[in-house]
Amino acid sequence: MPSQLEAPDVAKAAPASGDVVIETRSLTKVFRDFWGRPKVRALNALDLQIRRGEIFGLLGPNGSGKSTTIKLLLGLLFPSSGQALVFGKDATDVAKNERIGYLPEESYLYKFLNAEETLDFYARLFNMTPAVRKQRIEQLIQLVGIQHARRRQLREYSKGMTRRIGLAQALINDPELILLDEPTSGLDPIGTREMKDLILKLRDQGKTILMSSHLLPDVQDVCDRIAILHQGELKELGAVSELLTVQDVTQFKAKGLSPAAEDEIRAVIARHGGELLKVEHPTLSLEELFLNIVKDSEARPGRRAQQK
Repeated sequence: MPSQLEAPDVAKAAPASGDVVIETRSLTKVFRDFWGRPKVRALNALDLQIRRGEIFGLLGPNGSGKSTTIKLLLGLLFPSSGQALVFGKDATDVAKNERIGYLPEESYLYKFLNAEETLDFYARLFNMTPAVRKQRIEQLIQLVGIQHARRRQLREYSKGMTRRIGLAQALINDPELILLDEPTSGLDPIGTREMKDLILKLRDQGKTILMSSHLLPDVQDVCDRIAILHQGELKELGAVSELLTVQDVTQFKAKGLSPAAEDEIRAVIARHGGELLKVEHPTLSLEELFLNIVKDSEARPGRRAQQK
C-alpha cells in the first residue's frame, strides 16, 4: 500500500479545482418520534461541494447539523430527502468507505489493547499483508508521536494520547478522504499545533479533509473554505480569506509618514516623502464572523447562503 507520510512544506496551498469529492444536493434529515411524527429537522436542504485536495471546515453551534452531515456522508444515517454523493457514488453505498478515514468526536477503541495491537486490528480489516501492516503501523506511530507509549494499554492513555491513536486508526488505510470531528479536542497547545501541522501535511499529499470543529482559531489556521451551519441550515459558505475580509474598508500601512495624510492618501504619502508599505482590506477574526452570522440567523431565520 503506498504511503507518503513524509510530507514537504506545510504552507497553505490553494484548493484544487474541478474534481468534486463530496457533493450534497438539497440534503435533508428529519428525525421522527416513535409515532413517525417529525420531531427535529436536523438538516435542511444542504447544498455543498468539496473539492479534491482542500481542507473544508464545517462550523456551527451544538445542534446545527454538523455531526448529522458527517453521518449522512458515511452512510450511517439515511437522508429524509435530497442526496449526498461521495466520490460520485451515493453515500449509502458502503463500498466507498474503504477510501475514507474517520475520526469521531469520541474514539471508541478497545481499552485493553496497546497502540500496536489497536492499529494491527484495524489494518486486518483492510486485508493488509503482515509486511504492509508492520510498515504502516510503524509509520503511523511515528507520525502521531506516541512512540513512548506504543506498548501501553489504551486505558492508561490521556485524552490527548487517545486522540492521537484515534487519528492513526483513521489513517491506517491511507484514505483519500479524511473526516475529522473535533480533531484537536483534548490536546494541549503543543499537541494542537502538531495536529494542525499534520492536517496541513495530509492536504499537501493530495488528501481531501472535512473538518468539523467548534474551535474557531484552529479552523481559521488550516481550512481553505468553510461552511457555517445554524439550526440545520447553511448560513455562510466560501474561502476563509474572502469571508474574513472587510470589503468596504481599506487600510493603509505606511512608514515615515506625517499625520497630515487624510484626503487623497496616496498623493499625500508621496508628497510627504512617505513609503507606502501596504494597501489592503482589514479582516475579521473567524470568531467575529461566526458570531455575526449566528446573530443574523436568529434575527432573520430562513436566510440561506449561496455557493461560492
